[in-house]
Amino acid sequence: MLVLSRKVGEQIVIGVDIVLTVVDVRGDTVRLGIAAPRHVTVNRAEVLRAVEEANREAARADDEDLEALRTLRPPTPED
Repeated sequence: MLVLSRKVGEQIVIGVDIVLTVVDVRGDTVRLGIAAPRHVTVNRAEVLRAVEEANREAARADDEDLEALRTLRPPTPED
């Protein structure tokens, strides 16, 4: 892991098209601005972990859970 010190307004460039800017520092909190192309996904790590865990739990759903979910949707012509 590369560890850098930056002051407010200073930037870090990743590759050729991602720029991190230190926007604010208050106590132990740092606000970062991220400029990246639209095709680059940017997520907070804790949110990404929560989504991954929710997806794992959903994949483990048993048939009873799936049947209960099916009753929530309106019937389609195939039903």
